[in-house]
Amino acid sequence: MTEFVMEYRLELIFLHVIAAVVWVGGMISMRFASHQAFLEISEPTQRLPMVSKALKRLFLLVIPFVLILAATGAILTIGYGIKHTDFHYLTHIKEGIWTVMFINLVAMMIRRFKADKAMKEGDYKKAGELLGLIGRFMVPINIALGLGAIVVGVMLRINL
Repeated sequence: MTEFVMEYRLELIFLHVIAAVVWVGGMISMRFASHQAFLEISEPTQRLPMVSKALKRLFLLVIPFVLILAATGAILTIGYGIKHTDFHYLTHIKEGIWTVMFINLVAMMIRRFKADKAMKEGDYKKAGELLGLIGRFMVPINIALGLGAIVVGVMLRINL
């Protein structure tokens, strides 16, 4: 594994970084651009389906990058032999953060699915509650965690 990582480290690190950028950057653009624009639509029957559709597109976009992030993270960790360094704790912190983010992502996807179901049943109040939590709390939490994980990743990288 070490030889593979040394031979393809540029490609692996690039994929790892771009995956983090797409995941965290997608959430930032959703929260600070799209979310604000959606709030200008006052009618819930118009706003909520658009919010749900935008979230669905975001989730479909980031899922492959989340998988790339996990795969490249594991490959780099094993290939660099990080568990044998003084910095192994940084890997545990970073991967722990990404794990919490992934669990939060899955929870957001489930909430969006339930919101779609509520809208199909005409319950826009329930759909608004389900989607509102995503925009107000769940996405911002993942943004903060993602930025923290990126900082830890940079700290790890400069110490290798």
